Amino acid sequence: MIRFASLGSGSRGNSLIVDAGDTRLLIDCGFSPRSATSRLARLSIDPEEISGILVTHEHADHAAGVFRFAARFGTPVYMTHGTHAGVRREDGLSADCRLIDGQGKFSVRGLEVTPFPVPHDAREPVQFVLSDGARRLGVLTDCGTVTPHLTTMLEGCQALVLECNHDPGLLAASVYPARLKRRIAGGFGHLANREAASLLRRIGAAGLRHVVAAHLSERNNRPELARAALARALDCEEDWIGVAAQEAGIGWREI
Repeated sequence: MIRFASLGSGSRGNSLIVDAGDTRLLIDCGFSPRSATSRLARLSIDPEEISGILVTHEHADHAAGVFRFAARFGTPVYMTHGTHAGVRREDGLSADCRLIDGQGKFSVRGLEVTPFPVPHDAREPVQFVLSDGARRLGVLTDCGTVTPHLTTMLEGCQALVLECNHDPGLLAASVYPARLKRRIAGGFGHLANREAASLLRRIGAAGLRHVVAAHLSERNNRPELARAALARALDCEEDWIGVAAQEAGIGWREI
């Protein structure tokens, strides 16, 4: 069995927990150790139970708390060479950092981790598919363009966590500077609802048990817009689509 939950998702911090047997992995930790510990407690998880932290890229909303958490709780950290070069590490903090190939499988105890590269404005960003040999969880956030390779990587998953960062209309009308709007909507920025929906159509609904919209902009998106776009793509009820919120995250989902 694999289960997963979000500690929180959005521009002010991101972290996902994946639990399989005696393996508990965080994907990113954009929260302080104190906040992450509080968010883990909501899920009845002790921070010392975390087997490792997988880091997608160096941006603060994903990596700001990684090394402080790892140093406090003795948690191994897995990241690409490029992310390691770009991430900020607080002086005096040491962590067990294990550099990974951005396209090479590796295992953490009972979980197989498959990273795959994505187009995003970071040094060597990756996303992940995790498997216990029978079930697959695909995670895709912070991606500007849907490529054939990442589509292939996410096929055959029983659960997907997909970025639905913005609604193009809301982004265009927002108070953001034009340069920031271009970055968000660009090929190395973030996926809009319709782009995430298009990816879902390509993957298809066969075998899917959970779909969670993640990394929603609090200013440039609405949960109901993300749900509607993904539900149309799968021809399912809107309330079947989960949404990971910035403060509340999302509770345990099991596959």
